Amino acid sequence: MTADPVITQQAPTPMEVPATVRASLSPSRAADFKTCPLLYRFRSIDRLPERPTVEQARGTLVHAVLERLFDLPPAARTPEAAGDLVAGQWDRLVTEQPELSGLFADDDPAAVAEFLRSASALLVGYFAVEDPRRLEPAERESLISAVVDDELLIRGYLDRLDVAPDGALRVVDYKTGGAPREAFEARALFQLKFYALVLWRTRGVVPRVLRLLYLKDAEVCDYAPDAEELVRFERTVVALWRAIEQATAARDFRPRPSRLCDWCSHQAHCPSYGGTPPPFPEPAATPDPLRDARSSPVPPGADE
Repeated sequence: MTADPVITQQAPTPMEVPATVRASLSPSRAADFKTCPLLYRFRSIDRLPERPTVEQARGTLVHAVLERLFDLPPAARTPEAAGDLVAGQWDRLVTEQPELSGLFADDDPAAVAEFLRSASALLVGYFAVEDPRRLEPAERESLISAVVDDELLIRGYLDRLDVAPDGALRVVDYKTGGAPREAFEARALFQLKFYALVLWRTRGVVPRVLRLLYLKDAEVCDYAPDAEELVRFERTVVALWRAIEQATAARDFRPRPSRLCDWCSHQAHCPSYGGTPPPFPEPAATPDPLRDARSSPVPPGADE
């Protein structure tokens, strides 16, 4: 299939944060709290380091290639051109994020080559579901934000925003993992509804389509939100933040074991696995509440 043509739209000027705002929340950290309150604490309050995985690095690389692909003239956006970008983008990412160089022992050439090949295979899946020659994204890897409930700034990074000739918005998110499973699908749609709410509150337009592109299996998942749903979702986000505030005040972030624990980097600190959380940071050491764990850009795809 191919996507509908879109036109380019000038990105809006970043909003000024009102003085009433005292906290911020990204979709990733909100989803963390929904999944496991203790995971939220480890990432947003304790700021425990997480070593990147090969899967996360592959997602980061594929996102980088797809972003750069749209720098090319439309006719040049071919599978071959995307493949040619892979090695160069990996070199750039390793230079900018030296921790990625430790993924492969002694920079094993065979392992690196297989990694790059696997990234190229995901790009094949992308071209199976979209024709980038017919697209001109309005925004790529763009930070968007809005204030809800007067005190909470919600913000996140869009993989891509398309604007149709009639002004309709389509939010596109690239997923480099396998075919959607229920737990991951719910998290992905939560993220896209978060973006839809921000766009609606800042631009007055409910996105017509929230689109997930699963590159590994060349599948497309489209979802069409409406204003009533986004009103309910806004209440959910505000209630979620109030629950985070209550947990912070009580210093009570409990683990919520699930099958997602298999991918958690913090089992050594988790009581569910016999671990002990670090001492709760004192108020003076607690990060600025306006800086959640994704207040500054992170590698696209890192939350895959």
